[in-house]
Amino acid sequence: MLDGDVTVREAELQYGPFGRATVKPYSRTQWAADGSSLLKVYTGVDPEGRRHREVETVRRAAHWGLSVPEVLATGKCDAGSWSVFRTLPGVPCDVRTDRAIKEYIGHVLDLAYRLHRSSPGLAPGPGWTDDRGSHALQHHFLLAQLSPRCRHRPWWAALADALHPLESQPVVYLHGDLKPEHLLIDEHQLSVVDWEASARGPAVVDHTDAAFHLVRDLLYAGVKPGRVPIALITRLPFSGPVLAWRLLLWLDRRRPQDIDLIVTRDILRLAAEDHASAGYASLVRAISALRAAGVPR
Repeated sequence: MLDGDVTVREAELQYGPFGRATVKPYSRTQWAADGSSLLKVYTGVDPEGRRHREVETVRRAAHWGLSVPEVLATGKCDAGSWSVFRTLPGVPCDVRTDRAIKEYIGHVLDLAYRLHRSSPGLAPGPGWTDDRGSHALQHHFLLAQLSPRCRHRPWWAALADALHPLESQPVVYLHGDLKPEHLLIDEHQLSVVDWEASARGPAVVDHTDAAFHLVRDLLYAGVKPGRVPIALITRLPFSGPVLAWRLLLWLDRRRPQDIDLIVTRDILRLAAEDHASAGYASLVRAISALRAAGVPR
């Protein structure tokens, strides 16, 4: 790994050149010509914090025996906060059939078994750095990820109350952004990438993340609402309040006007839901309506 105060140019000379790019709402990724490494530039929300979190987390995850990308170089310059990672073999999990979705959910549950470790005094918060002695609350940590404008919405107080029971759940280490494209399969090896949203909190946050991304991505891929395999998704632990929070987080981080498209009664109904099948059915209806309204994926 390159040490010290290096630039993107110096990293490219050793690990590049970097060519084709994939642009996401909060990052830009370019692959080396030989495919052995990739350059990730963090943009948008807290780029420097996300860079540090990802670098620190993948190092600890590797120590735990998880298959994660090796950090080759990292830094900050005029171009922004960035890291270079060694690429891993494998292809993203396939979710185009019910059988593939069942296998994907199995991978999520297996990963959660290995990942969701807790220890006395572990406090909720971003990253995996132990914040021992902190008195942070789980529901406060989740709400803090929503922008300040959300505090003035009519659903805010009710959502905060619905999330409060999370305090009874243990704090564990979270990936923070589980989705099929972040789980790579190479024969029998499962590798996990994109750790910039790593955190400490209740395990159901990771499970909800996986369920939310699966439902959203199937619908945006053109799957009809009635074809979303809710019965398979209910294998994942369910929390109505966390699912409502995750839906709002998605809208809050898209276009400024998108948060106004969600109906308050739908958020309150979802947050009060106790049954997984009904909760995921409500999510399907909500995302279908939002997609029809032009909300970007």
